Amino acid sequence: MTDGFDAVARELPSLVARLEPLAQQWDRISEYPCYMLMLIGPVKVDLIFPGEPYESLPSWRVSAETLDGVDRHFWDWILWLASKREKGQDQLVRRELVKMSEHLLRPLGVDRVPGSIEAALETYRFARDRLERELGVEVSRRLEREVLPAVRPTRPRRGDCG
Repeated sequence: MTDGFDAVARELPSLVARLEPLAQQWDRISEYPCYMLMLIGPVKVDLIFPGEPYESLPSWRVSAETLDGVDRHFWDWILWLASKREKGQDQLVRRELVKMSEHLLRPLGVDRVPGSIEAALETYRFARDRLERELGVEVSRRLEREVLPAVRPTRPRRGDCG
């Protein structure tokens, strides 16, 4: 909590710069202001400001100018979902995949709600690659390379017990 939220909000990018974030942005669909950071590791950090006024934004409108922001949002969200799956919160993951479909995947041209994190990864990457070609832009793969190993489910090795 802060008495000077507006000033802090304006300064957040410079305040977190020394952490060298891979990505940083305001959560578009939160019920309160939430500044999301992705750090090497990957590590997700949310700076939450409950009680501050906030209006959620509509679903993404995809363009050459917004595709990078969509990418940052996707990898942040998918890392968060993987952490919920790891904790066995499967119902939450399913609800969030529906929300992700509405706010992020549908604007990319993906009509089906993914049934799993793996399906979301596959459909997102295919749609993003197609849009890069159509829009004549290229999104950095640095965030994807950092997050992808942490998102893929680990399978027990042969002979490992439960």
